[in-house]
Amino acid sequence: MMNRILIFSFLLISTCCFSQERQSYSFSLEEAINFALDSNYTSINARRDIAKAIKQKWETTASGLPQIDGNISYNNNLKQPVTLIPAEFGGGESGTYIPLKFGTKQSANAVATLNQLIFDGSYLVGLKAAKTFLNYSENANEKTRLEVRKGVINSYGSVLLAEELVGIFEKNKTNLDKNLKETRAIFENGLTEEESVEQLEITLLDVETELSNARRSYAIAKQMLNLSLGIGVEIPVTLTDDLDELARQNVSLALMDASLSLDDNVDYKIANNLVSQRFLEMQLEKSKALPSLSAFVNYGTSANSETFSFFNGDQKWYQSSIFGVSMHIPIFSSGMRSASTQRHKIALDQAKTDLEQTKEQIRLNLTSARSNYQFAIDNLENSKKNLQLAERIEIKNQVKFTEGLSSSFDLRQAQTQLYTAQQMYFRAMLNVINEKANLETVLNIPELRIDHKNID
Repeated sequence: MMNRILIFSFLLISTCCFSQERQSYSFSLEEAINFALDSNYTSINARRDIAKAIKQKWETTASGLPQIDGNISYNNNLKQPVTLIPAEFGGGESGTYIPLKFGTKQSANAVATLNQLIFDGSYLVGLKAAKTFLNYSENANEKTRLEVRKGVINSYGSVLLAEELVGIFEKNKTNLDKNLKETRAIFENGLTEEESVEQLEITLLDVETELSNARRSYAIAKQMLNLSLGIGVEIPVTLTDDLDELARQNVSLALMDASLSLDDNVDYKIANNLVSQRFLEMQLEKSKALPSLSAFVNYGTSANSETFSFFNGDQKWYQSSIFGVSMHIPIFSSGMRSASTQRHKIALDQAKTDLEQTKEQIRLNLTSARSNYQFAIDNLENSKKNLQLAERIEIKNQVKFTEGLSSSFDLRQAQTQLYTAQQMYFRAMLNVINEKANLETVLNIPELRIDHKNID
């Protein structure tokens, strides 16, 4: 029976390990973005920051609500203190003293105290500050989500670009291998010069180097995508979109006319949050000059005994209770509070200046993003035309070279020009995708906010 249990456990563990090793994902770009918004490491911590802010808000609120504290103490006088009283109180000689021990050897006390804040200006400011900090955390989370989205788009496109480059370099290498084999055969038959073979060999070496580099870049790009998704870098991920289709989908001239609302821009909202925080910090310093009022009531019981008999039914306990009100009145601080208030006033002015700078920076970012996006679209069209021209030129030079009408140097130049045009075209497609993501980030499209009520 024990052997069967061990065999079953081994098979279960092996199955679990095997399933983990076979774990893989398949994403379109939109699916990858949605997955990363939940699983990206930075996004997870941003949601935790909101959860912390929610707890901090309640922590501040609770500090002004009733607080109950309890205290239980037990004392055992191993050596009871001795008090000297004049001997003449007991009829003794004047100028002498009699040693006496007061109280019992053991005692126990239990006290419960209720404290209630009645008025404190800093508490009221603290409530507003906690709410402002929660808003700041929500806006910071929104910015994080926008950056995660943009990062996934960049990483996803980079993988597709690297994959396309590997494919085109492999195709070019295959064609060059064929051309080199044919040219070498012609040379061996004495119908062409050795330089023709050497020119093709140089071109082939360049393409092989580029292919090796593209393969390494492809492996790195996949790991970077996994990192942006929030999964292990070695886990296989299949991409279901292709670069050409994504580039076509991301050409949107209507986006160029989209209007910017500063109130919707996350950088503006964060800068505005900082202004509110600095204002409340100044108000907090001012509130420290106001009096604060609090009240308390306690109830206690105590017992005394020569032996530990506090749990006996006949032990006598004596109750006591106190009610009190206290007021703290700041009177003179040698200018400390005034200096602190002025310091926070300067910090508030700095935050307002930063807010104005943020407004102008956002407008500049929008202008720059629109310009870069328009350039990316124009460059994509030009790169496509250049590629078509380079393909025709290469084909013509290939025919001329085969017929002996052009040199191998001319063919190599045409091939190099074609390979450059291919890379520029693929990079232009990726650039359109990335620049559109940059413009959408400035415009806060889409608005990636989450309901903090759903955060644990």
